[in-house]
Order: sequence, then C-alpha cells, then structure tokens
Amino acid sequence: MSLKSPVFSALLLAPLAICNLLAGCEEKTAPISVTPAPKPATPSATPATTPATPKADGHDHAHDTDHKDEHGHGGPVVELGEQPIGAFTAKASRDAGQIVAGKDAPIDVTLASTAVAASQPSAVRFWIGTEDAKGSVKAKAEHEDPKKIDVWHVHVEIPSPLPPTSKLWVEIEDNKGVKSIGSFDLKM
Repeated sequence: MSLKSPVFSALLLAPLAICNLLAGCEEKTAPISVTPAPKPATPSATPATTPATPKADGHDHAHDTDHKDEHGHGGPVVELGEQPIGAFTAKASRDAGQIVAGKDAPIDVTLASTAVAASQPSAVRFWIGTEDAKGSVKAKAEHEDPKKIDVWHVHVEIPSPLPPTSKLWVEIEDNKGVKSIGSFDLKM
C-alpha cells in the first residue's frame, strides 16, 4: 500500500476525525488559572517584623514572630470583646485595618462551653451588618488550625453599602440544634 493511496489516507485520518468529533461533544469549562507553587524559604537578613507584601485578598498572611496573639494573619488584631452566646462564652477578634464596604474582614471567635453538660458547637456563622442580615452574607466558620478546635475563623464579606449600625454577628448552633445569636462592636 502506497502512502498516497486513498485507503492509507482514510486509515490515517479516521482516528483524528473520531478524536475531533469526541472533543466537540465535551462540555466546555472556563480555563483554570494555575498559580505556581511558592519557592522554598531561604534565609534572609530581613528582620521578622518587616511587613510582608499583601496578598490579592488585601491581607498580610505572613506570620510575624514578634506577634504573640494566636489570632490574625501575622499582624495586629482588634479584640472585639467577650460575651455569653447561648451555652457558650464567645471571644471575638478581627485583623486590624479598616472595615471597608465590599471587602472582607478576617474574623476569629474562640468558644468555650458554659454549660455543665458541655454543649458542642455544630455550626458557627458570622456576618457583618444588622441582626436580620439584610444585605449581608452569612459565612460558615471553620477551624483554621485543627489543633485549636475552639477557635472558629472566616473571612466575612462586608456589605455595600455598610449600614451605620453594623456589628459582627455570631450565630452558634449547638449539637442539639439550638441556635443562639450575639453581636460585637466592630471597633472601627
């Protein structure tokens, strides 16, 4: 069989035609952006207190060795207070910086059970705004560090426009399905 024969051409082109046909029937998805893995840390003469370059979300995620607080992303935090919420005592803090409508705010809440029967939280939700959450987005918090199961963390979306009476709202659902809500002044 010669390379110019019609049978050879058909045998060569048939698999390509089938591949193109199958590829044309696949569901198309948006391209995925891949960020290269960070380079390994190298020793530096820069002191540990030098602020890191803010990431795309606007937060410095470097861990400052001079910062003794366990919350935050390596920078200073604003303590929002401590209060009872249902069967728990909640202590809230946020990363220092302005509360800006349309951005987000990293929030940490540490929970301790006040009940003799020691209730456990099954879900913790945060939002910034008014108690009815109108115009706000409730965010389900998670444990940022699995070793600290009493610390709940999330980046809460700040509504735009930001109501003038806005607070941080914390909703705790315990393992019996009971929901309790408390609020904290944002200390803006």
